[in-house]
Amino acid sequence: MVTMPSAAANNYRLIHDLLENGMNIARVNCAHDDPDVWLRIIENVRRAEKSTGRPCLIHMDLGGPKLRTGEILPGNAVLKVSPARNEFGELTRPAVVWLVPEENAGAGEWAGKPVLPVPEKWLSNLETGDVIRFQDARKSSRKIRITAVLPEGCIGALRKTAYFVPGISLKPAAGNHRKKRPAASVGKIPQKENFLLLEAENQLILKRNQEPGSPAVFDESGQLVSPACIGVSLPEVLNDVEIGEPIWFDDGKIGGIIEEIREEEVAVRITYALNGGVKLRKEKGINLPDTNLRLSALTEQDLEDLKFAVLHADTIGMSFANGPEDVHQLIRELRKLTGTLPGIILKIETARGFHHLPDMLLAAMEIPNFGVMIARGDLAIEVGFGRLAELQEEILWICEAAHVPVIWATQVLEELAKTGVHTRAEVTDAAMGQRAECIMLNKGDHIVTATRALTDILQRMQDHQTKNAQPTGNCGWPSDSLNGSKPIPPYRNDANVRA
Repeated sequence: MVTMPSAAANNYRLIHDLLENGMNIARVNCAHDDPDVWLRIIENVRRAEKSTGRPCLIHMDLGGPKLRTGEILPGNAVLKVSPARNEFGELTRPAVVWLVPEENAGAGEWAGKPVLPVPEKWLSNLETGDVIRFQDARKSSRKIRITAVLPEGCIGALRKTAYFVPGISLKPAAGNHRKKRPAASVGKIPQKENFLLLEAENQLILKRNQEPGSPAVFDESGQLVSPACIGVSLPEVLNDVEIGEPIWFDDGKIGGIIEEIREEEVAVRITYALNGGVKLRKEKGINLPDTNLRLSALTEQDLEDLKFAVLHADTIGMSFANGPEDVHQLIRELRKLTGTLPGIILKIETARGFHHLPDMLLAAMEIPNFGVMIARGDLAIEVGFGRLAELQEEILWICEAAHVPVIWATQVLEELAKTGVHTRAEVTDAAMGQRAECIMLNKGDHIVTATRALTDILQRMQDHQTKNAQPTGNCGWPSDSLNGSKPIPPYRNDANVRA
């Protein structure tokens, strides 16, 4: 299984190459993009199926009630440009900046270089070799030398670090052959994405309202004036927390304890963060492993997304499945929408989901086709990294006993997919995933390489990993219990994991 990036909607060749290199299931994450993008991805998959002659299932993951950090007030509109220097502080390469018309400035970067938005008419009078003088935001005298004039704009070089803010006056120096020319002001510079820098013993305020958060404020003597604060995507969960319960942010990079509960906010004392602090940004995951969250596994957005999924997906993933009632709810909603039920995948990513797994499997046996995904990312935060290996083994054992297929997910060959270079540990992890019926790869710039590598690893491991599995029927029961019906091959032999 391979998670489809947004680019797959417009990049047929990517999907074609993934199928050629072993992809059996294309995963569409409903937490991102929209039905228009999803449909174009699916159309590309179907086209690639015909072209390659290789079948591929469509799996759609519902977003679920994912708790995330809220918005943060944007940072300052400032652009820092620095030349490269060696260890002696000697200049080795000037800084490069684009001067472009204000209407074309975009998001503040062009061809990998910082952008200065300026009036188009003023820009059209610049020539190669011109020198532009200015005082930066620190009142330091600086100059830009124009090194190239192109249709898109001008390229300038700086030999000293400069800080640009909107309104800085740029004054072209008058040469021997040029008359004095007017100055121009730097236009709008995008505000930087802000963050909260959190260290151990800091206090963090979680707000119940949806107002943007802000970093901690200190006075001139370094004394704390107000602690960092941020909202949460599902404010109602703050009604369920209790003092002393743990809380984790951003995949476990930051940990804390609920310290105080107030009417409009909850105070958290940070207990775990790397030395020097960790940056907490917006839309980062929040985990409350010991809190009894009273949340439905299906959100209003999930119910809307289901209308699309039942028309296009072979399997539908239920995020944060915590108990049998969650499974019954999903099946009820599916039956309202369609007579032919797609397969469902229960994503086990919480401690509650793990403890209720046997009951959820029994609930899912109400329909013909279902499976389980070990979502190791959130699960590791929920139960602790030390217990993850133990729990994933138990999930495999329980599902094997129930004749239910398992998907091994999260961070499989992640470094290879993102950077093109794999680590020894992740190759071993991928090989161990052979015990499941399916392995999921996440997106990355080198995902085709990772898919090819995973196919090779699994082929080599196939003769070394065996399971004590009986032939199963289409409801997950041993075939000899199906009133004499013909045996159906075990799920593990079905290359497309059509359960």
